[in-house]
Amino acid sequence: MADKGISVKDLSVYYGDNKAVKNVTIDFNNKDVTALIGPSGCGKSTFLRTLNRMNDLIPNARMTGEIWIGDEDINHPKTDVVLLRRRIGMVWQRPNPFHKSIYENIAFGPRYHGLKNKSQLDDLVEESLRKAALWEETKDRLHTSALKLSGGQQQRLCIARSIAVKPDIILMDEPASALDPVSTSKVEELISELKQDYCIVIVTHNMHQAARISSKTAFFLSGELVEYDNTETMFTNPVKKETSDYISGRFG
Repeated sequence: MADKGISVKDLSVYYGDNKAVKNVTIDFNNKDVTALIGPSGCGKSTFLRTLNRMNDLIPNARMTGEIWIGDEDINHPKTDVVLLRRRIGMVWQRPNPFHKSIYENIAFGPRYHGLKNKSQLDDLVEESLRKAALWEETKDRLHTSALKLSGGQQQRLCIARSIAVKPDIILMDEPASALDPVSTSKVEELISELKQDYCIVIVTHNMHQAARISSKTAFFLSGELVEYDNTETMFTNPVKKETSDYISGRFG
C-alpha cells in the first residue's frame, strides 16, 4: 500500500456559471478518516466527486486548482482516468452491486485490470470479503446473485468491490444513509477498521456518525470550506460561529 493521501490546492468547481465549490485548500492524511459535513447543497458531494474526477462525466462541469496524490497531479492531461479510479475507490449513497454473482462483483475489477489466474482471483475475492466483514455471511453462496443480499450486505459488498482493486484512497458519499441502524453500525465498524490501510474521505449528514468514525472533520457551507480540524475539537470547541450553529442544530 502506497503511503499517500490527497492534497487539494485552491480548488473551485463550476456548473456552467454557478460556482459550486469555492477555492478549497485541504490535505487528507493516509490511514485516516476525514468526514465532510454541511447542509444539503453546500458542495461537499461535488467536492468529493472531484477527488477521482467523477465530475468529468457531468456536462458543463469544470474545475480550477490542483489535486495531488503524492507527486501526481490527477488533472494532468496525461493522467489515465481509468487507472486513477482504480487507485481512488468510490462507495455511493445507495448500494449499487452489479447484476452478477457475489463472486463476480469482486472479481470483475481485478479481472478487467489484468488478473486472470483463477486461484489468485479466488484468494482476492476471499480477502476482499473478509476485509469487508462479509466473508462468513457469503462464503457458501458466492455464486448466487448479489441482489439477493440485504441492503447492508450489498453496501459492504460494494466496499469489498472497491477494496479488491487495491486502491490507495476510498471515497464514501453517505454510505450508510439508506441503511437500517444495525447495518449502519456494521458499516461504521468496517470504516474504522479500514482506516488502518487507507485514506478515507466520507460525506455524512449524521453528526453522531462523524463524531464516531472520523479523526478530522471539514465543515462546508455555500461551497466554502469554513473550518477543518480534529473532530473532537470541531465538535466541542469550534472556532467559527457558523460551525457551532450547524453542529448544534440551529440550521441545516
